[in-house]
Amino acid sequence: MAKPKLRPRRDTMVTSPYQEARDELFQQIMQCGVIGCHADDQKEWFDTTLQYLAGRYPELKATEVTELRTLGERFAQPPKSQQMQDAIAV
Repeated sequence: MAKPKLRPRRDTMVTSPYQEARDELFQQIMQCGVIGCHADDQKEWFDTTLQYLAGRYPELKATEVTELRTLGERFAQPPKSQQMQDAIAV
């Protein structure tokens, strides 16, 4: 009888508070329907959400919270249409 080969254990990947906050922010953006809403509404939503995330993840530095906002605002922009991309390429 052949012995079964043992597979080496994989180390579990530990995520940083920044990565967890980023993932949570992206999930909230998709669930709350922020994509495509009015700019004033988006600003208000991001103000309150990032205030919440800063409290939930006190390990975050002010610069990381600012980076999260920038990433979130880019993520919340509606997708560009194919015609616009074709026009830019020409």
